[in-house]
Amino acid sequence: MSTTPPVLAAELAQAWADIQRHHTELPDLAAPESLIGESSSACGHELSFERLLHEAVHGIAAARGVRDTSRAGRYHNRRFLAIAEELGLDHPEEPHPSSGFSLVTLTPEAKRRYRPTIDRLQRALKAHTAATATDSARSFRGPAARHGSSGGGVRVKAVCDCGRNVRVVPSVLAQAPIMCGGCGKPFRIPEVVGAGMS
Repeated sequence: MSTTPPVLAAELAQAWADIQRHHTELPDLAAPESLIGESSSACGHELSFERLLHEAVHGIAAARGVRDTSRAGRYHNRRFLAIAEELGLDHPEEPHPSSGFSLVTLTPEAKRRYRPTIDRLQRALKAHTAATATDSARSFRGPAARHGSSGGGVRVKAVCDCGRNVRVVPSVLAQAPIMCGGCGKPFRIPEVVGAGMS
């Protein structure tokens, strides 16, 4: 099964509609394709159902006229957390110093409620990744690929335990650790909750 971006966008729109069935005030998702290949700097994870639910929290906050973030959208406040809890997301720890309550996780109840949606979206994401990761002999990736650099790949957020973060292409981080100048510990890409739910 080959999943092109329009097919993945359709799956994202369907997953959004599944969330709307439980939360009718959630506005429509105007451009689901805008989420493809984009990592959220504030929420700290790649595209997944959990990330989609995180974005739905922002949608409901906007519909209610609630200011759920500050610091140019990086810090997620307690108003964000209150709506996140309504949607089945939890943040068991104290707020992160720079991103607040952005790193929310699915509750067991939400995992059960959305299990078919999660499974369907994971299949579409896997197929999309497989379809877009194949390099043929006819693919041109430019001079960066020939010289062993990142090639301008999609950067994700890598975090340090002290709260600092950097944007990095995952393959670059896999080559060798990137050490934090603040505390001396390595940056890491947070695990995506839901990736192991098969």
